[in-house]
Amino acid sequence: MGSLDVARRFAIALALVAITVPAIGQPYPSRPIRFLVPQAAGGSTDTLSRLVGQKLGDNLGQQVVIDNRPGANGIIGTEIVSKSLPDGYTLLAGGTATMAINPGLYAKIPYDAVRQFAPVANIAYSTSVLVVHPSAPAKTIRDLIALAKSKPGEMRYASAGSGSTPHLSAEMFRLMTGAEVVHVPYKGSTPGVTATVAGETTMMFTGVASAIAHIKAGRLRALSVNGAKRSPALPEVPLAAESGLPGFEVDFWIGIFVPAGTPRLVVSRLNSEVNRIIETPEIKEKFLALGADPAGGTPEQFGAILRRDIERWGKTIKASGMKVE
Repeated sequence: MGSLDVARRFAIALALVAITVPAIGQPYPSRPIRFLVPQAAGGSTDTLSRLVGQKLGDNLGQQVVIDNRPGANGIIGTEIVSKSLPDGYTLLAGGTATMAINPGLYAKIPYDAVRQFAPVANIAYSTSVLVVHPSAPAKTIRDLIALAKSKPGEMRYASAGSGSTPHLSAEMFRLMTGAEVVHVPYKGSTPGVTATVAGETTMMFTGVASAIAHIKAGRLRALSVNGAKRSPALPEVPLAAESGLPGFEVDFWIGIFVPAGTPRLVVSRLNSEVNRIIETPEIKEKFLALGADPAGGTPEQFGAILRRDIERWGKTIKASGMKVE
């Protein structure tokens, strides 16, 4: 190999390093940050991400731009981030569905949730709520189960897409109750909730944040909150376990990830800022009003939660026999 070739390769290597590693002494961040949300605007993930993103931008002194890329149960947007430069300027709002459920659900998936991403911080835990169209003659889960069994194959339920948390929640409901309900997938929680409000579907499991405005306005009827404790945002709505379906609990998390290889100092800075943001009384109050509990913690703790839930949901999916191509 000639000296000219060696020099050219060395120059290319230096250029690549300059692209992926911030210049020495250059403060982070020095330009706007892209915060990619792989769900439609208006859903739980989007709403919570926007609250944190705005404050994060204020604290860092740079604009944090929300970029909604819904589709394929979050796979489209998540893949974009997995292939982005690991420089701290592309963040992912990753949830239980995209990061912990998809790996066990799809035979082929274009990203590895563990190897291609670095956890930054767990933003919040959010509880799901079971809602029905007001025309449905069901005031409790017991009523709904009886109604579904009286009309096998006729009741339709909306979801945020095949394999999404709302879909798996409904499948768990179906398996536990024996009710024959029909799945109607939409491209995100917001379109699914809209369809239920319009009466296109009878029921839906969704995040409290996605449905609370419609519940308060009487456009949807909440039958149960599906966590271990009642939601402060909907204190009058009973738990599924209190309303005729003991053992039914579906909580999910939303957090921030960056591409693997992002400098540790950048990850630590982002983690510190996110923890500070979600501990402020203003954000806590807004989270709780949306049915979400602030989470926080270290990147290592969040990584452990991710690996645990990949295993847990993988077992659930295997038991149900569900697969999405």
